[in-house]
Amino acid sequence: METTITEGTATTPERVTVLNVEGLRIVLDPSGVDIDDDVSMVIHRGEVLGLVGESASGKTTVGTSLLDYQRRGAKIAGGRVEIDGQDILAMDRAALRGIRGGSISYVPQDSSASLNPALRIGLQLMEILEAHRFGSSTADREARLAQMMAEVLLPSDKAFLRRYPHQLSGGQQQRVAIAMAFANRPKVIVLDEPTTALDVTTQAHVLDTVRDLTKSYGVAALYITHDLAVVANLADRIAVMYAGKVVETGTRDELFDAGHHPYTRKLLASIPDITGERALRGIPGWAPRPGQRPSGCSFTPRCDWAVDECSEGFPPVEQVSPGHNVRCWRYKEVGAQLAATDIQLRDKSLSAREAQDDQVISVRDVTAYYQNKEILHGITAGLSERRCLSLVGESGSGKTTLARCIAGLHPHKIVGDIEFLGRPLARDARGRPRATRQAIQYIFQSPYSSLNPRKTIAQILSQPLKVFFDLSRSEMEDRMVKALEDVALDSSLLSRYPDQLSGGERQRLAIARSLAAEPTVLICDEVTSWLDVSVQAAIIELLAALQRDMGLSMLFVTHNLALVRSISQEVAVMNDGRIVESGPVDAVLEDPQADYTKKLLSDTPTV
Repeated sequence: METTITEGTATTPERVTVLNVEGLRIVLDPSGVDIDDDVSMVIHRGEVLGLVGESASGKTTVGTSLLDYQRRGAKIAGGRVEIDGQDILAMDRAALRGIRGGSISYVPQDSSASLNPALRIGLQLMEILEAHRFGSSTADREARLAQMMAEVLLPSDKAFLRRYPHQLSGGQQQRVAIAMAFANRPKVIVLDEPTTALDVTTQAHVLDTVRDLTKSYGVAALYITHDLAVVANLADRIAVMYAGKVVETGTRDELFDAGHHPYTRKLLASIPDITGERALRGIPGWAPRPGQRPSGCSFTPRCDWAVDECSEGFPPVEQVSPGHNVRCWRYKEVGAQLAATDIQLRDKSLSAREAQDDQVISVRDVTAYYQNKEILHGITAGLSERRCLSLVGESGSGKTTLARCIAGLHPHKIVGDIEFLGRPLARDARGRPRATRQAIQYIFQSPYSSLNPRKTIAQILSQPLKVFFDLSRSEMEDRMVKALEDVALDSSLLSRYPDQLSGGERQRLAIARSLAAEPTVLICDEVTSWLDVSVQAAIIELLAALQRDMGLSMLFVTHNLALVRSISQEVAVMNDGRIVESGPVDAVLEDPQADYTKKLLSDTPTV
């Protein structure tokens, strides 16, 4: 946006401007095609600015640019990034080494990207203090290290510090990454979706840590995320990005209560509602990629308010109120329509429908082991025809293990009965008939490990079609195009490789691959944890439609309790390898009986 976003630059301590970004432009090299253009923002001391938008909207590219860094194939073509008046983009490499990790720090989405798997965590934490010459002695640095660990609620004893990253849980790894980022008490910190793959309880701890440290040290924080529920509970102000441009900025309350850009309004309608009153509404279509963006406003093809003027030129910055800016030709008309009119009530007919007597999947008294350790303890559950059963709980509660036992992917000992349509299932998927393998399809949590990086998207989608169907070449191409369109991906991606897609696009591809097999039972293992809210809503709408129209049965593994309302009829809450509470989704979430269920609900962020 333009440099008109200068509210609050007075010198009162709580409103001191720490980070000032003006006209930032990042392009593909050497083509010069815009990735991000005309990005401006201000962040004050002790303030959190949430940067939200769909996958591939350019959020991470902006975040890394604040450290004057870009991935291969991109370069910063213009603009200013000032920290306390110093332009980072004008510094030489030697000066930048002192700034990175000192004055400005970065926490990546995947904590494993910031932790060296070959070094103990204590050594890694000490290294960052030594690199920036923190304190005047080893004793000063050791004292700071102990303080860092206490700040992120981790032990600082020698036994814990001698652990390697793989010996920590995902939440512990992320808190170590945050400790490293705050180690030298930076002035600015960039947090790039640090809680995306964490369960709600761990996420609540991490967000509390970020909030407390930001306020305690007066850090200016940029929090990049696609989860607007997180932003609602953390950010002071919000900037909304679409197709490489900031389209609206304002305080949290201004944007949630009176968003004036159609994209902002549609994002808000995509947020899962744990109360169960609102229906999820995805945004049809997809955001245009660099080089494919139309003239004028890029949101025009997906906008209900578009007029001819929207296609002719990109709108200028308009001030709705002091500090609330928007770039939309029709922002006054959008703002005049009450946000309440965007709300669509949830159809409760599916959840109210009585359970079928016929069970597709039956699990009776199943105990599973990892090597010699018992990790599931006497699980009994059932999945009925055309129903969705959600498994919820913290990381390590046994959700994925149970799902993998049903899918035939658990490599260790299993005791008990698992049946499909009344017939016993072989423990190993390779021992099951082809029809059974087609009927039970599994979508994995991480698209980075479930997609072959050496195969094109067309080759990936063609695999299940070749295994389970006898199709001509044209029929196969039609099926692949339809599978991509069902998950809001463009057929032009067929010739690309997974590494040319964003994280959210990769997960959509993984979902499309499973749907291409036309399964009877779909096991979804945290399939939306990598997706932005609008695509998440579209995927949930799609899965609900498949369940309704095709008689699909689903086992939905998730840590997002707000999603459970939108997709499930039944829910089973797991903790420490046991089901502690189960029943109809409305009954369990509205009147939980188990203390553990109550805790999960209290930790779930809501708008």
